[in-house]
Amino acid sequence: MALEIVGAGFGRTGTDALREALTILGFGPCHHMFEIRDNPQKAGPWHDHFCGGAPLDLDLLFDGYRSQVDWPGAHLWRESAERYPEAKVILSVRDPEDRYASYSKTIKVFRETEMPPEAAHMRQIQEFVAVFLGNRFDTKERAIAEFEAHTAEVKSAIPNDRLLVYELGSGWEPLCAFLKVPVPDQPYPHTNATTDFQERNIELRE
Repeated sequence: MALEIVGAGFGRTGTDALREALTILGFGPCHHMFEIRDNPQKAGPWHDHFCGGAPLDLDLLFDGYRSQVDWPGAHLWRESAERYPEAKVILSVRDPEDRYASYSKTIKVFRETEMPPEAAHMRQIQEFVAVFLGNRFDTKERAIAEFEAHTAEVKSAIPNDRLLVYELGSGWEPLCAFLKVPVPDQPYPHTNATTDFQERNIELRE
């Protein structure tokens, strides 16, 4: 199954809500970091690629998925856009300072959390996230610069007719217009707020 939608947005740009929205619109299953978190066996191939030197095999990493958002898939947006030339690309964005504030309370804390022995796959996630994120978000200034540079890079690389720059909080209309599907008769999802992330990920250490 080839990806129909490639998500290029960084984590903490509304990617989980976007994942649920795409599923509602019929583009599921949608790959997201939560797929790896909730299915320990799926961490291995990502760890093998980023930490073990295994060749990149996008068909393996996204096997069974119609769409993809969030890290780690978003780190491979360029490769995925090339591998799946018919796929549309969605770049989820938000105010850079707000995004850093959210990142620092969630993903940054997760990266620094010592996981218990029984959460081996969570340690695998920490290890491969450390490889592709490195120290790019260690300070607010650098995080904002990286975010803005990434946004500019995606806009430059992907043709306008293939790309949606999707601002957090925009709702159904721009997404449905881009994908050429009807607007659902239900509210746009609101998921994975900072407190949700902390409860579902960081509290695993306890």
